[in-house]
Amino acid sequence: MQENKKNFATQAIHAGEQSTYADNAIFPPIVTASSFVKRSLDERPEYAYGRVGNPTRHAYETCIAQLENGYGAVACASGVAATATVLELLPKDSHVIAMTGVYGGTFRLLEDFRSKSSGLSTSYIDLNDLEALAASCREDTRLIWIETPTNPLLRLADIERVVAFARERGILTCVDNTFCSPWNQRPIELGVDLVMHSASKYIGGHSDLIGGVVVAANETLLTRLRAIGMAVGAVQGPFDCYLALRGLKTLDVRMERQCANALHIARFLEGHPQVEQVFYPGLESHPQHELAKRQMRTGGAVVSLNVRGGRQDVAALVEGLSIFVLADSLGGVESMINHSYSMSHCSLSHEQKAAIGIGENLLRLSIGIEHAEDLIGDLEAALRRIR
Repeated sequence: MQENKKNFATQAIHAGEQSTYADNAIFPPIVTASSFVKRSLDERPEYAYGRVGNPTRHAYETCIAQLENGYGAVACASGVAATATVLELLPKDSHVIAMTGVYGGTFRLLEDFRSKSSGLSTSYIDLNDLEALAASCREDTRLIWIETPTNPLLRLADIERVVAFARERGILTCVDNTFCSPWNQRPIELGVDLVMHSASKYIGGHSDLIGGVVVAANETLLTRLRAIGMAVGAVQGPFDCYLALRGLKTLDVRMERQCANALHIARFLEGHPQVEQVFYPGLESHPQHELAKRQMRTGGAVVSLNVRGGRQDVAALVEGLSIFVLADSLGGVESMINHSYSMSHCSLSHEQKAAIGIGENLLRLSIGIEHAEDLIGDLEAALRRIR
């Protein structure tokens, strides 16, 4: 783990090892070569084959690792590929404990694929309930998967308490830090072993790449992750690594604007008569607001809400928007709206959605960098369409 003495805004521009063969370039070039030349049988060059290592990927991995205050990172082809890479650390027939209400893609991977291919079993609980956590723990429990805040209801897990529980029992911990980015939350500083991101979101920040990354807290875990990446081959290509690294350069200024906008919008929605409930950790009314203040810099840039009414009212609201765009992703500079029931969590059954609080009237807002008053005006006009 590297000691970071500079402020985050400075680190976001200069962190990592960004010099390559063209060491006078102000930004690392995209190295597209699939193979690298060996000049003799005995030579052991730093780079030999693109699946194993690439200079552009190295620049990005070292940057994100330093921003997370980790030992090193492995860039993957997508956020789900990053999750799958973490699961490859576990022996066959392992047991995982996961936060209730994890992202639908994580749930699908655990339940529909890993349970069948490697005998993996998962218990879903509120990780803040230590009695339930203890009751769920088994001899074959190998990982606690901490998604905080959760997608889309923004429930938090007390990272330090979960880490303390896991360390006593020799269990790995991994935080899905996608909704926060290292700007807003640094789990490794709270004792976590692994941090995972869908880099398609805030890391890239411009809705133009697919990627994931896993940051390891120590050398042993990094070595294992790199071996998995080489064997499985779900690595991120140089073009997307370039875009992710470029996105990191503006992470500080983007997150500052997006999170400030989100707080304004959450306060506006909280007082609106057509809004039944607002989910945002930055609001004083959020039941975990104090926890958010302890482990996050701000409440984040995602706001979720239940509107009064059903799917027909939700459709009327969405159709009345002119700035927010209906999209499956989040974290871009443009503001997006997502209907979790039919989009991000469509793979869950109606009963599974209901069990974690996802109804037809739930909407998730990813707040962009537009002017806050314009975004509020857009929402206000759309909410008038609900009768």
